Amino acid sequence: QVQLVESGGGLVQAGGSLRLSCAASGRTFSRHAMGWFRQAPGKEREFVAGIKWSGTSTSFAEDVKGRFTISRDNAANTVYLQMNSLKPEDTAVYYCAARLWDIRLIQSEYDYWGQGTQVTVSS
Repeated sequence: QVQLVESGGGLVQAGGSLRLSCAASGRTFSRHAMGWFRQAPGKEREFVAGIKWSGTSTSFAEDVKGRFTISRDNAANTVYLQMNSLKPEDTAVYYCAARLWDIRLIQSEYDYWGQGTQVTVSS
């Protein structure tokens, strides 16, 4: 069992930065790939970024490539999403999710979810 708690969301102006954190409980965090998803009002939840259990592979949605980075600290049971050059269209609730071993792009492939953290980017 893995429990996830996101933090770091907030209100930021366009062009600004935020770093989201996702703290995991449980002793198996290091075996889990971690994903960040987001859901904007009226839209479906979409994949943003993912990182393999080992940290040796990452994946990003096209519209965040070059602006967002994902990292993990297995000793601290935490995964991070650094978001730079934020745009109003990045406004959404951001969720972290976990599944064993490898990254997947589809939300149904993830077993554990956090409650989400709101990110609002003003123009």
